[in-house]
Amino acid sequence: MPKASVTRRIAREKQKLIDFVLDIERYPEFIPFCIDSKVHERKDANNEITIIADLTIGKKPFIDTYKSDVRYKKKEDTIHVTNIGGPLKHLENNWKFIQKDNFTEVHFDVDFEIKNKFLDMIMTKSFEFGLNKIADAFQKRAEKI
Repeated sequence: MPKASVTRRIAREKQKLIDFVLDIERYPEFIPFCIDSKVHERKDANNEITIIADLTIGKKPFIDTYKSDVRYKKKEDTIHVTNIGGPLKHLENNWKFIQKDNFTEVHFDVDFEIKNKFLDMIMTKSFEFGLNKIADAFQKRAEKI
């Protein structure tokens, strides 16, 4: 199961970055290999926003859609994501946002496993490269908001 963490310093306000990450329907505009996204449900409670969403990812002939449960804890400035359907046997990723003087420190960690052992092996080999590509895409887009 690949696991990795990335930390980035982005010259934007913390809340703008949180809102940006929660804007899942815009992911196909800038995330590599993200073909489509759909939010099925979004609930805003006192201290938590919950989102159920699909992401379609891949490159032909390996394209698949997975459903995730996204939970933003307002007081902790964290976003926790788990899979609830699709090709992933396991997915857990976490975002933590820390406001500094003139930037926000964004911590992102991910841990996943694909049900298909062949695809899991391929993804494990290219995981670090793919994660950095996605982190670069998020940072580049975030710096424009």
